[in-house]
Amino acid sequence: MSPINKIIKNIPNKVGVYKYFDKSQNLIYIGKAKNLQKRVSSYFSKNKKNKKTRSLVAKIHDIKYVVVKTELDALLLENNLIKKYQPKYNVLLKDDKSYPWICIKNEPFPRIFKTRRVIKDGSRYFGPYSSVKIIKTLLDFFHQLYPLRTCSLNLNTKNISNNKFKVCLEYHMKNCLGPCVGKQTNKDYLLGIDHIKKIITGDIKSVIKYLNNIMNNYALNLEYEKAQNIKEKITLLNNYQYKSTIVNPKINNVDVFTIVSSSKTAFVNFLKISSGSIIQAHTLKLKKKLDENEEELLRIAIIELRERFKSTSNKIYCSHYLECLPKDLNITVPKIGDKKKLVELSLRNAKYMQINRKKEQVNNETIKENLHVLKNIKLELNLKTMPKHIECFDISNTQGKLSVASCVVFKNGEASKKDYRCYNIKTVTDPNDFSSIQEVVFRRYNRFLNEKRKLPELIIIDGGKGQLSSALKSLTQLRLKNKINIIAIAKRLEEIYFPGKPLPIIINKRSLSIKLIQQLRNEAHRFALFKHRKKREKKMISISLEKIPGIGAKTIDLLITHFGSTKNILSAKKTDLIGLIGKTKTSVILNYYNKV
Repeated sequence: MSPINKIIKNIPNKVGVYKYFDKSQNLIYIGKAKNLQKRVSSYFSKNKKNKKTRSLVAKIHDIKYVVVKTELDALLLENNLIKKYQPKYNVLLKDDKSYPWICIKNEPFPRIFKTRRVIKDGSRYFGPYSSVKIIKTLLDFFHQLYPLRTCSLNLNTKNISNNKFKVCLEYHMKNCLGPCVGKQTNKDYLLGIDHIKKIITGDIKSVIKYLNNIMNNYALNLEYEKAQNIKEKITLLNNYQYKSTIVNPKINNVDVFTIVSSSKTAFVNFLKISSGSIIQAHTLKLKKKLDENEEELLRIAIIELRERFKSTSNKIYCSHYLECLPKDLNITVPKIGDKKKLVELSLRNAKYMQINRKKEQVNNETIKENLHVLKNIKLELNLKTMPKHIECFDISNTQGKLSVASCVVFKNGEASKKDYRCYNIKTVTDPNDFSSIQEVVFRRYNRFLNEKRKLPELIIIDGGKGQLSSALKSLTQLRLKNKINIIAIAKRLEEIYFPGKPLPIIINKRSLSIKLIQQLRNEAHRFALFKHRKKREKKMISISLEKIPGIGAKTIDLLITHFGSTKNILSAKKTDLIGLIGKTKTSVILNYYNKV
């Protein structure tokens, strides 16, 4: 009999937790079981077909176990041991980042602020929150409602009575009532803090009720200005309550848990509901290691999330029927009504997270592929650095007229369209692409130097040896000749020209490098052609409008800018034309085109 079989034979038929160790006595798996003997024996049966499970069993060289009283004890012990030791084959809770809290500091005239550090000094913490934006929105809302101090002064009674402090700008801006100089009592300040605590926990009704009583008292005493101030606060609270309430307000102090899973991962969404409002929300990612089912994963997540968010609710709405949870927990799987809507909402959130992670994964893979291509370009073009920032230039004109230059930008192998630029050629009037390239390259990188911007690692010129030489003249003039890599690509044979080299190189047509260079060249050509056509259309409209007597250059510019074409001008409403250029000029234009 093998050593493992001897151990299994002696394992009792009781509730407990078992631990598997490898040759080096490293803990590789922790599990729980109603019957330790049966559960452990099942791993070593011949009909185990799961690949991951077979891999685990092959590495087991020792088994240890702990007997407990109930299944719940086993579940809690298993969860704590997994968090402590993080064995190789156990479910991984992918949530290692820290989350922000709202802290109400334990001090005279308590401050309220965002923090990621929970210090046990008597301060009250609410959260954690999955989004910093939510916390900022809440803090801004609280400061709208109540004038809270933002300073870190030690506002004890002694310091205030000794006039140790002076009011700051916040007091003069009426964002603070001056507790530092005794202009606001601690009792009055703490009332606002108490209201904020209730708002955070979802008890907005009691705050509104209190403020209504105060407002009515002010109104009875003819203190209408104070009553109006309270009314504004009530309006803010009502708006907040309206926006935050998603279901029946009678649904109070409830936790909602749902799960969606794939072959490798699972996402568990948690919602905390108070008076029909979501006061906490979080989605936890679990990485599967063995063939765990959704019920098992959900149990692990519920224990973890309730502990993390310090939940004391005894009501749980769930997407699955679960066993082995504390008896004081009332677990419901809703079928209809508002409760069902809550579960569906939670499930949608879990699915959204799953979809977003898939998108992130795809994007990461794309980035990796692009970096691989850029490494190839570096090697094939013999560059010193990887060209993460590439710019490509092209010229478009009609026999030298209406000349336009395009500059397209690729960053990390992807088109960065916000960085695309179009240049009107200013110094060249004849069909001279060489001079046009020289002008636009000089203008482009002269501005880069003036603005102290980071230069690209690679410049591509659409053209041959002549265009490359022209671009190189500008770089030499700017003292950038050896600071930026520059090449040209000729269209006929897709030849790559280098500065100072008489003969070009031809890269393999199947190479990923040449495909990216071609993509840049084609994009630069498309963009230049598009801008040139726009310019040509604009010129044609201008020529057409110039023929109309009484219509000057300013009016033409207005019409071109607003409508873009003669067709749009003629199809526009008469009222729109009158609003833009006036009644007289509108009549002149319409009469002219009617005659034509």
